[in-house]
Amino acid sequence: MALEITDETFEALVLKSDKPVMVDFWAAWCGPCRMVAPIIEQLNEEYDGKAVVGKVDVDANQEFAAKYGVRNIPTVLVFQNGEVVGRQVGVAPKDTYAEALDSLL
Repeated sequence: MALEITDETFEALVLKSDKPVMVDFWAAWCGPCRMVAPIIEQLNEEYDGKAVVGKVDVDANQEFAAKYGVRNIPTVLVFQNGEVVGRQVGVAPKDTYAEALDSLL
């Protein structure tokens, strides 16, 4: 299962990571989020050891969603060295997310 990231763990897991990080901002009530969830799970397995793939429940953790201007979900942000280097709003094919990570590896 993809890493569950909270407001409390965001800095350590995302901003201070020495690997590229993909973060899916989602909510349980969001239909399109349920379409992205299996893709995020697959990427978590495929990039294990090479990148960090996690999820932030925006209902329970609003601090970083607000900080990074996440207004629509699902929004997937890609971080490298603590900076946002990629953003995908809405549902996209798995290849779109994989290419975002591959470009940083």
